Amino acid sequence: MLKKIEFVKSVFDKKDLPKDNLPEIVLCGRSNVGKSSFINLVFNRKNLAKTSSTPGKTRSINYYKVEDSFFIVDLPGTGYAKVSKEERARWNKIIRDYFSTVKKIKMAFHFIDSRHNPTDLDILLNDYLKNLLIPYIIILSKSDKLKQSELSNTRKEVIEFFPELVYGKNLLFFSAIKGTGKTEILHKLSDEMKINETFLL
Repeated sequence: MLKKIEFVKSVFDKKDLPKDNLPEIVLCGRSNVGKSSFINLVFNRKNLAKTSSTPGKTRSINYYKVEDSFFIVDLPGTGYAKVSKEERARWNKIIRDYFSTVKKIKMAFHFIDSRHNPTDLDILLNDYLKNLLIPYIIILSKSDKLKQSELSNTRKEVIEFFPELVYGKNLLFFSAIKGTGKTEILHKLSDEMKINETFLL
């Protein structure tokens, strides 16, 4: 397992972004898509990231430092309808500020709930990452909720939305319940961040 991972800070304004000159792996996607559960499972820390059944709970950019080598950055979820327009605008601004300020983004993990087709917001986020030339992997979360036949259909449908995806390369299923995808994700982190895999297994 990873020997050292720590929560660093929650950021509500770009002036408070960490000054450490470390590369960053970004977690992004709609509200309630399972990013906090992803952090806890992948990094073997039960309560490292706070999870909630209430969508829209994460309202800040949350920074985690891994092996003193890179950051995992959990962005606020987008698209939750039960907050005010002003609050949604504030969330969107901090996300835009993040991408326009941070220059050492190595990769983005774009989370999509495997039970649903990509939304307009998912398509916009995908276009945004492409325009910024940020390498990305789409993580189809909550895959334990689907039957085997449904998983196959979901994979085909997502590739129809994003034809550049190749399953196993930049498209993965993930389940925080069953651990699906954990090994593949750790290998991706190892390859991208040039970390000795003995730290990751």
